[in-house]
Amino acid sequence: MDKKQIVIVGGGVAGLEIATALGRRYRGKRGPRRSDGPYEVTLIDRDSAHVWKPMLHTMAAGTRDLAQQQMTYIAQARDAGFHYQPAEMYGIDRASRQVLLAPLLARDGRELVPARGQPYDALILAVGSTAHDFGTPGAREFCYMIDSRLAAEGFNQELRIRMLQSLVKNEDLRIAIVGAGATGVELAAELVQLAEAAVAYGAQGLDERFKITLIESGPRILAAFPERIARLATERLQTLGVDVRVATRVKEVTEEGFVTSDDELIPASLRVWAAGVKAPDFLAQLDGLEATRNNQLVVDGNLRVSGDAAIFALGDCASYTPPGAERSLAPTAQVAHQQAQYLIRHFEELVDGKTVPPYRYSDMGALVSLGHFDAYGSLGKFGFFKGGFIKGRVAQLSHALLYRSHQSRLYGFWRGGLIWLVDLINKRVRPSIRLD
Repeated sequence: MDKKQIVIVGGGVAGLEIATALGRRYRGKRGPRRSDGPYEVTLIDRDSAHVWKPMLHTMAAGTRDLAQQQMTYIAQARDAGFHYQPAEMYGIDRASRQVLLAPLLARDGRELVPARGQPYDALILAVGSTAHDFGTPGAREFCYMIDSRLAAEGFNQELRIRMLQSLVKNEDLRIAIVGAGATGVELAAELVQLAEAAVAYGAQGLDERFKITLIESGPRILAAFPERIARLATERLQTLGVDVRVATRVKEVTEEGFVTSDDELIPASLRVWAAGVKAPDFLAQLDGLEATRNNQLVVDGNLRVSGDAAIFALGDCASYTPPGAERSLAPTAQVAHQQAQYLIRHFEELVDGKTVPPYRYSDMGALVSLGHFDAYGSLGKFGFFKGGFIKGRVAQLSHALLYRSHQSRLYGFWRGGLIWLVDLINKRVRPSIRLD
């Protein structure tokens, strides 16, 4: 009997959790290489490895080692019992139920694998999001947009070059970040931490040459967080030497820096755009599926796309508005994880056309970490501590536990615990910043 094909596109928080859980569920009891289950699971991603997206800013700054924190898809596929295909999706053919995959090219442009189609019986789209420049002139040309593992690696390589030049030439290194959401705020703090650590390794005076500017168009930073957290984070960043600019709209980006609506030039030799996100552009043209202005696919309470019961979407690339809500859920790792767990729990029933309870979002609060300097968090809208506030070591530990919980779901409890132990050992015996 032919197995039904489950195809998952996107190996981020949601996609990899689903591929891992369903792969383990359907591979049977004969080991990872053989399967006696009714489904065959395939994960498609253009990258070769997974990293936890909320940690990309630490890898971009070099305060965490990318090589230690990434998970290669091939290794995870072998361990969890699913298949992995390196490819980039560009469309679907709903009539023949095929995902359309672009050619796989080498770095020199040679075609390694031709364009092809991947058949599916059930398709799960979890392709995440990309940076949104809102059409700002020069943003794509002159800014780094840290929205993927490769983008974080690229920024870190350039950052280390500029640090060396700053030391040799005795010049300031000016870094400006547009967007003071969690990503922009956390990146600014990690850059301060990087400069301080670099001094300890012999880069005398580098911390004084780091000039970091955080630019926000709204009236305050961390707009999605409570006012108290935004105020405390602003004060802490300012004590660290970060120039926090609010109510400052960028109208153009040049090679010299950011030009504001008041025609002020904020000089920056390294420019980062972290002002917003949108789903990939190709989603807006997917064979008649309904999408929003931000290219997100509109889904119902079962996370099915509008107009096709065989296709599901979740995470940053999906737009779901809960009953009674005025707007759709925010594109966060928390939402992606909860939606992944919903699909894992109800997958067979949904594929078989059975009625299941709709997805319900639980607001578990939000955390923002300022490196080793501080952290702040709200406790969400549930339980005894509804709307509570945490800071300091408690918030830092809570932030770390989110990542370790994600690792545990992928590796399993015991292996995930061992990896945490290895990370703690490495923290003691390895350099605190990337030095290679």
